[in-house]
Formats: sequence, structure tokens, C-alpha cells
Amino acid sequence: MPLPYAFAVPRPEPNRLITLVLAVTGGVATRFAFPDAGWWPLAYVGTALLFLALRRDRARWNALVGLVWGVAFFAPLITWADSAVGWIPWLALSVVEAGFVALFAAAWTWARRGEAVWRSAALQVVVFAVLWVGTEELRQVWPFGGFPWGRLAFSQADAPMAALMSIAGTPLVSAAVAGVGAMLARSVLAVRRGTIVGTFGWLAGGVALLAVGLVVPLPTQAQDGELKVGAVQGNVPGQGVDAFGNVPRQVLDNHAQGTKDLLKQVAPGALDLVLWPENGTDIDPQVDQQAAATIDDAARAVGAPMLVGTVQYPDSGGRYNTSVLWESGKGVVASYTKQRPAAFGEYIPMRGFVRLFSSDVDKVTRDMLPGHKPGYVPLASPRLGRTVGIGDVICFEVAYDDLVRTAVTSGGEVLVVQTNNASFGYTAESTQQLAMSRLRAIEHGRATVQISTVGVSAVIAPNGAVLQHTALFTPAQMVATLPLRESWTLSDRLGRWPAWIIDALAVSVVVTGAAGAARVRRSDRNEIAA
Repeated sequence: MPLPYAFAVPRPEPNRLITLVLAVTGGVATRFAFPDAGWWPLAYVGTALLFLALRRDRARWNALVGLVWGVAFFAPLITWADSAVGWIPWLALSVVEAGFVALFAAAWTWARRGEAVWRSAALQVVVFAVLWVGTEELRQVWPFGGFPWGRLAFSQADAPMAALMSIAGTPLVSAAVAGVGAMLARSVLAVRRGTIVGTFGWLAGGVALLAVGLVVPLPTQAQDGELKVGAVQGNVPGQGVDAFGNVPRQVLDNHAQGTKDLLKQVAPGALDLVLWPENGTDIDPQVDQQAAATIDDAARAVGAPMLVGTVQYPDSGGRYNTSVLWESGKGVVASYTKQRPAAFGEYIPMRGFVRLFSSDVDKVTRDMLPGHKPGYVPLASPRLGRTVGIGDVICFEVAYDDLVRTAVTSGGEVLVVQTNNASFGYTAESTQQLAMSRLRAIEHGRATVQISTVGVSAVIAPNGAVLQHTALFTPAQMVATLPLRESWTLSDRLGRWPAWIIDALAVSVVVTGAAGAARVRRSDRNEIAA
């Protein structure tokens, strides 16, 4: 059988140094697609450069190239980890996450050796995207509960394809980004061959994929009334890992005062709910009478129930990161406990071993325990005459697809992301988290409030638009009227199915490629990505 034109003339494998340069450049470019820079088109450039860097037919070499790309991407992306816990954990996390890119690169090398993929440039684009998303799905759950930060979808909050979140969530958007990157790389290869039709064909395909999001409807209107909320960013005394120092009561008092300051914008009783951030009080009001009195006084003054981020210390040991719904004169009437504590930040796996590298592990004196119920908080609303479902996630939980989804499918009509960014100082961590909150609003068609101890806090429309936001490390209050929505998006209805299908396809193409490689001569395989 004659080879297709694209593979007709054998070419030598690319120079090793060039592939490493492409990898470093691609990783850095992709980092700048994320906030604070937020130059989202660079995500396509960065993945295109990775595609070009992986043209050698050597799985071990390509794994090294993937690792280099990953370090160049993750290390600058999560510099906030250095601010919070020091350079050793930051570097270790960067290398571990880069290891998933190395795994992707090796899998891509094996998968494209299959005869069908080797012969079809279009199929290569699809397989590249499928494998990328499959790898992202793996690092969302493993190890230690996973770390989804840096998924390609999270760079696209301002891009047209952000609308695809409402169709199939993060897997679809990440696949689209990787696909556009692969098409861009293919256009570069077509230029090298001098094929004008191929060049413009691949570019047109990428532009078409980008434009799909422009025709996806993102309704924002209320379906069952509106909820008027106040959100309080109380600020804290310091920054870094010891941001709260020895003054937790001052943090509580800051948020109580901020609640009363809402009365400069609204009359008592005008709000349906007041939102405090994660760790709005690090003193458990169910145990400490003074803390309970402070919170109850604030709730009574504003004339509204309050969703308060706090902690609980069970007698059996450990601690819970909890959000409680507090009504004046009644106390706690509902609660939600964080389901996915952050490994090495809120609890320390393998404490003895990790201590060999950093004594900072002992700053976490009591490991955080996971909750086991969805992030749903029922709010009895006298004004609306019914119970309103509040979908609640805490801090890094906004990065996990299933946690946010269950908060909505359990009955959440609005989303609340309670977070404490004080440990990360003036880094991009809070704006990276805000981008995720915006994408979750689109994914589930829900008005969303991200409320932080120190910022960035924001009110987000169901189409992802930021309606209000605050600055870092300053006291602030926001008042907003949120549309209540009960309908499910297609993404809600599909649930985990898109991810499961992509995972199955990823395994299949790798196995098929490895099995089919024997039918393709190594000298010909150099042309797989030439």
C-alpha cells in the first residue's frame, strides 16, 4: 500500500537539543496562559510545542521531554506553594505533577505506533487530545486524592471555548485545547513540507474548534426567584503559613465587624444570607461560648443567617474543616464538612518519611479529616417561602469535578466557594482559583460567589462573567442578588461519563498502538510526527 503524501519521504528524527528547547518553551508558554497573566491563547501554543517536541520515536526520551515540559510549566504555575510551605514541597510537587506529563509523553509514543494512528494525521490529533485528558483525569485522583491544578481547561475562563464546560465539563475543554494545539503543530509541519492546503486546513480546523463555544447558549436568568446575599472578606493580620499567627480571635472579630459593615449598604433584614470564607473563625463556635456570642451578635445585627467557615476538633483526634449555617438565637442549623483535604497542607501522609526532608510538616499538628456528605446546605428562606439549596465547596475542592457536580445535583441552586488564601500572599493562587470558580459557574449554570479571608473574592454570573471582585489583603464587603437556577446543564446530566469514555479510549489506544507497532518498520515510524 502506498504511503499517504504526508509520510512519503522519510525524514531523520529531530535533534535532541531542539526537542528540549521546544519543551521548555512550551511549558513556560502554557504557564502564561493561566492567571495572573491569563494569556489563554498561549495554551494552544504550549501544547503545540509539546507535540513538536515529541517527534522522536523513543518512549524513554519522550518521557524525559515531557518531564522537562512539565517542570517548566508547573514550577512557575504553583510558586504560591513555595510561599505557603517552602521551596522543598513546592519543588517536589512540581516534579511529581511533571511526572504525569512524562507518562503522557511515553503513552503518546506507544499509541501513535499503531498502524491506524501512524497513517492518519487527523487520528493523531484525536489520540493526542484523548491521552492528554486521560492523564489529567489520573492526576485528579492520584496520589493522595489527586491534585488537578493546572488542567488545560482552567486556562480558558476568558476564551470562547469556556462555554464547552456546560456540555461536558473539564474533560471536553481540556481535550479541545490539546486538540487545537495539535492542529497548530500540524500546520507548522505542513509549512515545512510546503503544502499550502494542509497548512490552512489545519489552521481552519483549529479556528473552527475555537469558535464552537461562541454558539453555545449560556442562560443566566433566574428560574425560581433570587437570593440577596452579602459576602464578607474580613482580612487577617499577616501572610504566609503563619498568616493567622496567635490572633484567631482577631480574624473572627474582623469578619464580625465586616458583617456589621454590610449595614452601610443594606438595611437590617434585607439580606437572605451572609457568606463568610473558609476559616472565617478558627475558633469553633459550637465549643467556645465567646465565639458563639460574637457570631450570634453579627447575625442578629444584620438580620440574616450566616454561612460561616470554621473548624471542629473531635475527641477522637484530628480536625474538620467545616462550614456551618448559623441562625441568630438558634446557632448551627446545617453544616458541610470539606471532603477532600489537601495532602501535605491540611494533613501529612507518611509524616515520618516526609519529616526527613522538611521539619515544616510538624506545623500541621492535627491532620484534617475528610467529610463524607455532598456540599449541599439547605437554607430556609422566609422571604421566598421555601428552602433554597446552597451548593458549597471549600477552597481547593473547586478544582475537583465530582465535588462541585454533586453540590449542584444534590440541590444547589447557587454555588459558594469558601476559601482562605492568606497563606499564599500576593501570588497568583487566588486568581487561578477564581478562574476555576468562573468555569464551574459555566459548567453548572449557577451564580457563584468566591469568598476569601483576604481575596480575591468575587461574584460570578452563571455565564462566568465577574460582576464584582475585591483586592488582596484588604477588608471588603459585597452585596449581590443571585439568580436561583434549578435546571441541570448537559454536563450535569452526563456526569462522569465523558471522563470514563476518555479513560477507556486512552487505555485502548496505548494498548492497540503497542500491539500494532510490530507491523510498522522502525525506519518508517520516524515519520509518525515528522
